[in-house]
Amino acid sequence: MRFLSDNAAAACPEVLAAIVQANEAGAGYDGDRWSARLDDVVGSWLGREARVFAVGTGTAANALALATLCPPYGGVVCEAHAHVVDDECGAVEAMSGGARLCPVAGAHGKLSVPALERFVAVLRGDVHQTPPRALTLSQATESGTAYHPVEVDAIAAFARGRGWRVHMDGARIANACVHLGCAPGELVRGLDALSLGFIKNGGLGAEALVLFDMGLAEELAFRRKRAGQMPSKGRFRAAEILAMIETGAWRRNAAHANAGAARLAVAAGTRLLHPVEANELFVDLRGGAADALRGEGFSFYDWLQDGPGAARLVVAWDTPEPQISALEAALRRLPPL
Repeated sequence: MRFLSDNAAAACPEVLAAIVQANEAGAGYDGDRWSARLDDVVGSWLGREARVFAVGTGTAANALALATLCPPYGGVVCEAHAHVVDDECGAVEAMSGGARLCPVAGAHGKLSVPALERFVAVLRGDVHQTPPRALTLSQATESGTAYHPVEVDAIAAFARGRGWRVHMDGARIANACVHLGCAPGELVRGLDALSLGFIKNGGLGAEALVLFDMGLAEELAFRRKRAGQMPSKGRFRAAEILAMIETGAWRRNAAHANAGAARLAVAAGTRLLHPVEANELFVDLRGGAADALRGEGFSFYDWLQDGPGAARLVVAWDTPEPQISALEAALRRLPPL
């Protein structure tokens, strides 16, 4: 019974059907009729004019976006345990030609304006320090929490007031929208770029790198090609993205995953380490609890950044109901801390 990661989930039926429909001879690269619709469909969904580039991984989307937004001598402000820091093997630094990540500690994985104010208060602003030039938010965060639209607006305004570009790693933005009960467009105001995640939410191998600053589109097009992220049969990636949005699969899939995580959160009780606002929960499994759950057949990752005995449990869009119920019961049987 796997609660390791939503990255390994199956592709949902709507995506598989779209890929089959796109399996016809046609124009190569981005010249096909599916790719031609991406800007309008994604832009309408987000409520903003957008230029959309399909890429193969979230790491590629994040690194290419931030390389476009930040010069090689600049810094990218991010939460201390953001995915770009802990899980992308220096991709931002490599693709940007040397831009530095500038981690800022946040409560429950979230940046805040007060934390950013403390960060900038000690910057000298001289040539000897890396100057911040961009900021990235994770939605949902690496602690499973979601930024409310007003929080995104406030942080984006703070960054833009200092001349920083703003990016969002939206690997689980669908889960955040479902939790918050908001439209996707409410979470992207003030952004220059968005990594729009689909793979964790039922996609197969396509993410959307979305630009809201049209003046950067030409540069990003060249960066994408140079990074090997422009496949000759781009219609398959485009078809995936269109299917997830136009069929509403994005919302249905996220709702199932969120609901399962919410049930598990109640069962975990006092062992919870962070609020559960998406499809992940982080729990304290000290005292033999981790071994007990694994002994019952549950698999999950240890999460040592939250301390000894911490673990992460992830509910995917396709996690079977009986497995959620079984883990719910197992968590209830654990002694309270």
